Amino acid sequence: MNISFFFEVFIGGLLSGVMYALVALGFVLIYKASGVFNFAQGAMVFFAALTCVGLTEKFEMSLWLAIPLTMLVMVALGLAIERVVLRPLVNQPEITLFMATIGLTFFIEGLAQLLWGSQPHKLTLPIDDVPIEYFMEKFNILVSQFDVIAALICALLVTGLALLFSKTKIGRALRAVADDHQAALAVGIPLQQIWGIVWAVAGFVALVAGLLWGARNGVQFALTFVALKALPVLILGGFTSVPGAIVGGLIIGASEKLAEVYIGPLVGGGIEGWFPYVLALLFLLVRPEGLFGEKIIRRI
Repeated sequence: MNISFFFEVFIGGLLSGVMYALVALGFVLIYKASGVFNFAQGAMVFFAALTCVGLTEKFEMSLWLAIPLTMLVMVALGLAIERVVLRPLVNQPEITLFMATIGLTFFIEGLAQLLWGSQPHKLTLPIDDVPIEYFMEKFNILVSQFDVIAALICALLVTGLALLFSKTKIGRALRAVADDHQAALAVGIPLQQIWGIVWAVAGFVALVAGLLWGARNGVQFALTFVALKALPVLILGGFTSVPGAIVGGLIIGASEKLAEVYIGPLVGGGIEGWFPYVLALLFLLVRPEGLFGEKIIRRI
């Protein structure tokens, strides 16, 4: 086995895994705060990317102006979803809230295409997708400059959000809300305000993920499926853990690339798309709550 090629595949998988972790983080934030699995996160990623590229093409804005405008749009979208859709459903069964986010998915996807069209778009960020010469000359390994910078951006954002929700007053309030909604209300924590903040942050996370994935794969409807790749990440890391989203993303990213290269040829190839789900299924049999999730003991 060529060890240089192995590390090339492995590093590429880890870099992709960081971007998966960013998408998974949007799920974790909302689930921690409200217990809602936000099925619409993928649609929000698509809406963010399409809005940004639509502003640059339709209104001939510079990318540096379109990005902050799109950020405002996504924050407003997150706040609107919390205020109009989820707040009236407080104290309803979890399945009701989940079904509401499924309906939101189709609404956001349709709204995005109604506003900006359904044709694929090219999104160009000021990051060149070329091999880094240092790794080529020193280790004979092809490592994409775009993947490294994208992973650094994701890592900084994930770290910043982890610190925000673990070291600040908002973070302590979020943890209290996640543990017990009624107890949090009883001690004066503004539940609806916390939910609004979390949904706004989820909109911002969707923007960053949409820009990076849109620049890599093009801005098209298939972006909505990126969120589905976050499901194995959440199963491995745990639905309530920010560190779990990071570790789960790295495991899924690396394993899918290695499996495609070394196991794929033995089974006819094309396993990168479904291998993470098989891995997640096997993991569920061993540790259903995930690596960093809270274990639930049910009494019969």
